[in-house]
Formats: sequence, C-alpha cells, structure tokens
Amino acid sequence: MLMKPDQIYQELNNIAEKMGVVVQEHNFRTTGIPVKSGFCIVHGKPVVIIDKHKSLNKKIKILASSLANFPHDEVFAIPAVRELLNRYAQE
Repeated sequence: MLMKPDQIYQELNNIAEKMGVVVQEHNFRTTGIPVKSGFCIVHGKPVVIIDKHKSLNKKIKILASSLANFPHDEVFAIPAVRELLNRYAQE
C-alpha cells in the first residue's frame, strides 16, 4: 500500500502519542536565534520540536528519525511506517 506523505506524517504523530512523545510545530523564524528541529527533553518529558516551515518530507524525516531511537516494537504501526522507523533505527 502506497501512502501519501500527509498520511505517513499523521501516522508518525499517532505513534509518538502512543509512546508518550510530544510533537510540537513552531515558527522558528520569530525566535531571533538559530534553532534546529529535533528531539529534546522538556521538563523531563520527551519532545520532538519541528520548524513548521519545513517541507512535509523533512518533517517526516525529523519525526521518524527521532522516534526510531525509542523502543517502538510494542507500538502498532502500519507496515510502511514500521519499515520507515526500522530504517532510521539502523542509521
């Protein structure tokens, strides 16, 4: 089954929620300082912060590579997204 990028991104967001990882999109252009999208810990909780101006494909890459570092075998994921997570876990 071929999935559209917006479907993949939504599925990754669903998986993040099941894993207890917060995903936030922000406008980094207004910060006035250089900020990079990615994983961080905020008040002891895992968070993936993504620049909302990134392309959808870059958002998918950021989120998938961040989630791949967490144990995700117990979380249900459709095969295409599971394959994506496993690919990033091997990098």
